[in-house]
Order: sequence, then structure tokens, then C-alpha cells
Amino acid sequence: MSKNNKKKKHRGFWIFFRIQIVLMLLVLAGVAYYYLGGYGSQISALRQEAISYVQHSSKSTFRSSQTTIVYDAAGEEITTWSGAKDVYYLTYEEIPENVKNAIVSIEDKKFYQHSGIDLKAIARAVWAMIQNGEVTQGGSTITQQLARTVFLTNDRTWQRKMEEIFIATELEKKYSKEQILEFYLNNIYFGNGYYGIGAASKGYFGKDVSQLTLSEAAYLCAIPNNPTLYNPVTNPDNTIGRRDRILDQMREDKMITYSAYSEAKKEEITISQSEKPIVNSAVETYVSYCATRILMEQQGFTFQTQFASEEQRQEYQTEYDDLYAACNSSLYTGGYRIYTSIDMNLQQQLQNALDQNLAGYTEVNEEGIYALQGAAVCIDNETGYVKAMVGGRSQEYDGYMLNRAYQSYRQPGSAIKPLLVYTPALERGYTADTILVDEPIEDGPTNANGTYLGEISLRYAVEHSVNTVAWKMLEEITPATGLEYLEKMEFHRLDPEDYRPAIALGGFTNGVSPLEMAAGYATIENDGVFRSPSCVITLRKADGTVLYEGGLPETQVYKPNAARQMTEILTGVMSRGTAAGYGLTSTASAGKTGTTNSNKDGWFVGYTRYYTTSVWVGYDIPKKLPGLSGSGYPAKIWYGFMNEIHKDKEYLEFVPPIQIANPEEAAPEETVPEEAVAEETAPEEAQ
Repeated sequence: MSKNNKKKKHRGFWIFFRIQIVLMLLVLAGVAYYYLGGYGSQISALRQEAISYVQHSSKSTFRSSQTTIVYDAAGEEITTWSGAKDVYYLTYEEIPENVKNAIVSIEDKKFYQHSGIDLKAIARAVWAMIQNGEVTQGGSTITQQLARTVFLTNDRTWQRKMEEIFIATELEKKYSKEQILEFYLNNIYFGNGYYGIGAASKGYFGKDVSQLTLSEAAYLCAIPNNPTLYNPVTNPDNTIGRRDRILDQMREDKMITYSAYSEAKKEEITISQSEKPIVNSAVETYVSYCATRILMEQQGFTFQTQFASEEQRQEYQTEYDDLYAACNSSLYTGGYRIYTSIDMNLQQQLQNALDQNLAGYTEVNEEGIYALQGAAVCIDNETGYVKAMVGGRSQEYDGYMLNRAYQSYRQPGSAIKPLLVYTPALERGYTADTILVDEPIEDGPTNANGTYLGEISLRYAVEHSVNTVAWKMLEEITPATGLEYLEKMEFHRLDPEDYRPAIALGGFTNGVSPLEMAAGYATIENDGVFRSPSCVITLRKADGTVLYEGGLPETQVYKPNAARQMTEILTGVMSRGTAAGYGLTSTASAGKTGTTNSNKDGWFVGYTRYYTTSVWVGYDIPKKLPGLSGSGYPAKIWYGFMNEIHKDKEYLEFVPPIQIANPEEAAPEETVPEEAVAEETAPEEAQ
């Protein structure tokens, strides 16, 4: 090691050491403040509560695992989530020595010496940092972690930390070290729904814990420190890295021989997940997402989509990820009752529509997943809740698949125009009959065959998706103004680079999701009122205590009359525009196509008074699909689904806009040949 590297390492040590000293002093000062400031009674109450928790506990307390049940809109059970702790519970004697040694070595070296808390843990973490070049150990003991896991919530408060310490010291008085380690290894979370070492061994390797190799034991013990960061499914390299650090620690602690250490490090790890049958991957993942965010809100977390700087965004994301992982894991043991808006009949119909229209494409990728994919979302316009969500094509697959409906972000093409350009323009005095000029734009988009139509109405520009008009209009109202509307509707992946005219045609840095597009068009149908989409109506504890009940947050995004004008214009897209022939006969319908450059993404988003449905078709890794357009597969999927679910509905017209006198002259008779119409594609640089 060079002198410079040594200097850097020692400098890092002293910086870390000083920070820890300051933190310890702050804690001591805080304790003194709370006592002197009249908080002594509160701390005393926390201690009494901790004593009560432990006194009333027994061995069965650490074996219990309450099952969470998810219900559909009809009150029928969709699925259950359970950590399966009791099924795979292991006694101390049944847990391999390698597992016990690995977890103690990396998480709590002084476990057998301390009385629940370890003030020397901070110094040990400093030494581990020097040895490994990073902080590999924390200050919480195994007993504290057990206290937090079994008895406490995920609250991030000093009260919870204080109670955790009290519970830990009481646990040490009542139970032996062997019992505490047994309880701990059967209760900690190993990610992906696995609680306890027994469930993790079965889940990741398909074998009994007694069959684990040293390398596999260390690998599993790497996960609990941060089940998201060290998730073997999504971050296998991180898991291997921590496994190696655990093996290093075990060798230094003389828990294993050098030869065993060397062989374990060389061993290749291959996981073979053994999942329970999944009823509907898209539904389960989205319900889990919505329920987890509700639990995060219960902890006082405030969600954001816009940030003042990249540093602020990263800080937010770190905090979000940590709390999300903690709240999500509790769904498997918390015994919740989750009542959703999902209509399983609509769900199956939407899935069928997507599968049937894409059935001709059988190419698969290296994982055996269909290469050409699709996603769709249906929202109930009366309530704003999600009724159905399809995250991809149906096929046999072990585990949960990517839910493209809310996890994938793609360029929306011209489907974004009503949200970003035209409805904002209607708020500023434009009308359907306003005359606009389709003409060449320097450094702007071009039309088909280099042909331009001259004077056309705004209505015609929308119906036939004329790019030049949308581009110029966004330049007039400014990209910043247009993006404000998307920000109010919680579009998550907007970027500082998006402040450019290209977004008028869907040229975003990161893209949008089918869920966001459905919620955006549902806002237009709902007189400009945005409702933050979700599928969880009620969330209760097993004892019936209501944690959350109905009512989506609402924001007035567009003026009501502008929204109604936009709807009236979009009905023309279905009868004589780019989606001609896809208008429903059973009720009034409105919608918009979208196709990105080189036919990489196809979109159709449309609505009735009853439902809004968005559809996306494309490849996970964008590539050209000859002939793909919004008026092709996406429109066919939308029409097949919407036509079916409206068959028995009463015919409903949209609420008409209030008529506004138009100062412009009426548009001339528009008989421009179809081949002269501009392509509805985003510019190449937008891809």
C-alpha cells in the first residue's frame, strides 16, 4: 500500500472517529435535555412499556407471523402474503454453526459479551472500516435488531430508538443468548418475502438449511443488513461482495480455517428461487406498491417528484428506498387486510386483449420473456381508482415479472400533446376552430414527404397529429409552462433537460409510464381535476383497526371548460383522425394515438364517461418494429377491451363545453389528402 493510500485511509479514520465522538456527545446531550426538559416521565413510560412487552412475551411470540390478505373490488380474496416464519422455524440446535458464526461476525462481534447494547460497537465499526475500506458494521446489536423487528414499528424517532434499547436490555434478562440468536435468525428479513434463515434457504436455494455450504450460509447472512441493497435477485454483485466481507471477518475471527475460507470464496453462487404460485403478477406488485406507500405516509414520509438539485434528489431517493424496504417487508408479517379497487373480470379482459393482439410475436429474450411487450391500465373515471393493470404478456414464469404498467418509462410520442400542449393552449384563449399555420420550422420537425398544409384549424391539427403546429404552440406557451401541468399530475421522471420544444412530440429524457398517461387523460375527462392513482381503498390491521380509508388526493390541473373542449376535440380523433374506426358505438369515446420515431413505441390512450384506458406496445430495450403505430396494435387492444366492457352500459355523451365566441375566421373546408398529413412521431433526438 502506498504512503498516499495510507494517509487517505488514516485521514478517513480520524474523520469518521471525530464524527462518532460528536454523535455520542449529541446523544448524551439529548438524553440530558429530555430529562432536564421535562421528558423524564415520557422516557419512564417508554421503559415501562418495554418491560411489559418482554414480560408478556414467550417463545411463541417469536414464532408468530400474521398473514396479509388482499381483496378485489367484490371483496373476494386475490392473494395472501406471509413471511412463513412458523413453517420454517428452526431451533438453535437446528441452525448450522456457519450461519450463527457468520451473522455474529458481521453484525455483532460482542454479542456473547454485551447485555443488549454495545457502546464499543462504534469503535468496532471504525476498525472494520480501516480493514475493509468502508463501513461494514453498524452500532445496533443483534438484540436491538430483534427488539425492533418483533415489537416496534418503523417510526424514525428518538422515542422508538430509546424503547428499542429498553426492550433489548429486558430481553437479555429474560432469555439466554442462544434463545435470542435463535429468535433473531428466525425473524429477520431476507428480502423477497423470506423471513428467517429457514425460509431464505428454501426460497433462494431450494434446500434445507442443513444442506447449505459455508459460502451459501455467508451469502444469505449478507442480505438482512439491507435487503434492498443486497437483494440476490436485483443486486447479486452486491450480495457477493458482502459475502466475501463476511468470509474475511470469519477468517480473522478464527471461526473458519484458511482452506475453508479459500474454497468458500471461489464457490460460484447460483440462486434457484422457489416461489409460491402467483395469481396475477401485475396486480400483486401494484397492490404491494400502493399499500407500501400508504404505510410510508403513516410514518410521515412526504413524496416528491421535483427536486432543486441532483444532490437533493439522491438524498430523497436514499431515504425513500430505506423506508420503502422496511414498510414493504412488513406486508409479509403485519397481518393487514387490503381492500382494493381491482375488478378481476376487467383484469382478465384487459390481459386477454393484449395477449390476443400480440400472439403472433413469439420471439423471447435470454430469460425466456417475450421480446415484444405491452402494458395497459384502466381507471374508473367516477372514483379515479385503478380497476385493471396489465404489466406484460401472459406466460409461465417463476416469480414476479416486471410490471411495465407503472415501472417502465417510455417516450409517449404524440399521445402527450393533449396533456402538455393543447389543453394548456385552450386555457389561454385558443379554441377548436382557431386557425394555425403548418409550415417548415428551422431545426424543428418535418412532415410526411416534406409537405405542409398551410392554414388548418387546431381541431384538425389534433385529429391528424400535425407535429409542426404542436411544436410552435409549445414554444409559444413555453416548455416550462407545459411541464408544470405534468408536474401537478405527478409525472415521476421529468428531467431538467426536458425544458425544450421536442417534448411537444414526446421527446423526453426518461419518458412516461402507462399509469401516468392513464391518470393524465382521466384528469381531462374529470373536468381537469387530477386524482393521484391508486388501487388500495382501505387498509386495516388484522384486528379491524383502520389505518387508511378511501379518497384520493385531488388537484385542479386544467380549467374545467378547457378540459371539456379538449374532450370534444379528441372525439374527432376517433371518427375522422388518426384513430378513425376505433370509436365505440355503445357510448361516446375520445382518445389519442402516439408513435415514436422509427416505430419503437406505440401508444393509445382513450376514455369514455366510464373508464380511461392507456395502452403501450414496444420492446423493453427500444428497437424498431416495422409498422408499429398508435393506430395499430395499441388502438386494437384498447378497442377490443373497451368495446367489451361497455356492451351493457348506458350510452353517455360527454359533458359539452361552454361555447366561446371565436374571434378568428372559421377554418376553410378541410379536404387535404391523407398522404399529406404530418407523421405523428417524435424527432430522432427525442429517442
